Amino acid sequence: MAVRTECEASSSTGNRGESVVVDRGWLRGSCGYCKSNSRSSLAHGMGARSITVDDYQELLDRGWRRSGSFIYKPEMEKTCCPLYTIRLKVDDFVPSKEQIRVSRRMQRYLDGTLGLKKSDKSQNEEQDSSQGSCSLTCHMSTSQGSQNLVQKVSFSSSDCKEVNEAPMETKDLSAQIDNALKACIETDELAALMDLPSACVKRVNPQTKRKLRELSGNLLYTSNIAFQFAAALRRLQSADKKSQELEEVKDGVNAGEKPKILSPREIAEKVAYSLNQQGGIADISIEACNGHLNFFSLTKEKRSDELPVKGTRAKTNSSLNKNKSPPFKKRRLEIRMKRSCFDPEEYALYRRYQIKVHNEKPEQVKESSYRRFLVDTPLVFVPHSNDRTVPPCGFGSFHQQYVIDGKLVAVGVVDILPRCLSSKYLFWDPDLAFLSLGKYSALQEINWVKEAQRHCPSLQYYYLGYYIHSCPKMRYKAAYCPSELLCPLRYGWVPFHIAKPLLDKKPYVVLSDYKTLAAEDPKSSTEPQQCEQPSAEDQSEVLHDDDDDDDDNDEGEEMDLDMDEWDTGPDDDSESNNMSLPDELLNVDVDKIMIALNGSRVRFKDFKEDSPIERRHIAVLELQLQRYAKAVGRTASEHMVYSLG
Repeated sequence: MAVRTECEASSSTGNRGESVVVDRGWLRGSCGYCKSNSRSSLAHGMGARSITVDDYQELLDRGWRRSGSFIYKPEMEKTCCPLYTIRLKVDDFVPSKEQIRVSRRMQRYLDGTLGLKKSDKSQNEEQDSSQGSCSLTCHMSTSQGSQNLVQKVSFSSSDCKEVNEAPMETKDLSAQIDNALKACIETDELAALMDLPSACVKRVNPQTKRKLRELSGNLLYTSNIAFQFAAALRRLQSADKKSQELEEVKDGVNAGEKPKILSPREIAEKVAYSLNQQGGIADISIEACNGHLNFFSLTKEKRSDELPVKGTRAKTNSSLNKNKSPPFKKRRLEIRMKRSCFDPEEYALYRRYQIKVHNEKPEQVKESSYRRFLVDTPLVFVPHSNDRTVPPCGFGSFHQQYVIDGKLVAVGVVDILPRCLSSKYLFWDPDLAFLSLGKYSALQEINWVKEAQRHCPSLQYYYLGYYIHSCPKMRYKAAYCPSELLCPLRYGWVPFHIAKPLLDKKPYVVLSDYKTLAAEDPKSSTEPQQCEQPSAEDQSEVLHDDDDDDDDNDEGEEMDLDMDEWDTGPDDDSESNNMSLPDELLNVDVDKIMIALNGSRVRFKDFKEDSPIERRHIAVLELQLQRYAKAVGRTASEHMVYSLG
């Protein structure tokens, strides 16, 4: 996998620009998560003409989120589905079994073994059910003396390759064994009545060969046809015996001595003798060993798949190569980081994704909405610096492209900020849904933060957007643990394992009060819960599991918020203006807020003294500024410019 970063140069002299926002007030619209028109979502919205990465980082840590150039914050007490900001400290991340499985599945896909491995597995299972395991006994004479040396090697059918996977010579061996078997039973009336089982010749695994290296000869193939024939013969004799007993009882005579059933050892010896009588097989020695037919090479230097068989023409290397399975087709994955801009190839992939995955009608997926949602950004780009404060790609909005063999298969829309990578949206090729690209991209974004820390130590966190406990589809974000949720009132971070039992009881909770809530309800557990970690045995099992039926590919990305679909709420909403904030957060000095008016910048304190506007209008503006300052926080309110027009 190759990772490539594409960054544009900037003429910035180190100034990160300024933030200019337009307050939209309270906005009300239908909820995009519970999909109920009767239930509404209330949010405080702002239009951002420009915003620095530092100011947006402060807003993220107060529950804000952007959709294009529109920045919004849900009113947690009034919205039907409370949205909690969730983040993960990447240094503490512990991948789950499922996340490991997703990574390994992608690696097998890139190696070209994802589909082939499953077919090979089913083929081996079919052979196991029909042939079972075999026990091979090799009886050979050593060159050191006349004493016979017997060595037993037990192995399952996985130690031998199936005849269909072996060269054509093994098929010829099977045919010759069938002919020899027919010749052996021509004088046996009982055997002549039965349908002969087809011989199966298996090529011996190299590991088994190494165990026999000290013995004379080189074992190539083995066949257990004698055992199959003996079993079929016994079944036929049993049926014939019952028929004879009925005739004896009927006639009152003794039919005489019953025919003897040949043992597998005797059958194997007869077949081996018959094969040798037919002239044998060039460069191969045939021996019967306790019921098994074993084939040994008399020329060790030659490979088993090049040994000629009598009656067949030796195959050239070119013809043998035609019979070999084609090599696995490996794929190349590139991850490219590029500045946010319109790309026709990305838009085509976005259309396919929205239509096939989210079932939108083609006429609903417009280029204008795509640009507004995923291309437009108010973030001021900050280029790379050599002082270890900015990563190589810079700060700002980016599209992370996933390209396999030159084809775009997924795009992750992200914001890279001073302390985090904030994941905004992901769309992917519907034909690759089996790869769980949503989960895979999240793991890659976490890895990106870890790598970027070497150049910019302040990057510590991965923000996954909003966590909605009341919406089951959005709970997957907590699987990236140990994560933490933002308290909607005091803006402190609370570990998820503490927040979860509280959210199980009601959708909106002041998370920073968990100690008080736990004291009121001793049954609620606030003990840390360890993330599920695979043991060594479990990991081995997980990494080779091909039977993962993961259908959760809808990653529940951020909503496309359209200003036209939201209604402006009443400005005199006293309940919203008087939020239940702590006293220290209510004391906001609006005099320091910078106001933009007619292209100029002025502090509100100076604006009040010199403005010709009537006092009553000044009072209304001051109330709006107080509401705005409480929502964005003291730090951001003093840095950002509040635009009046």
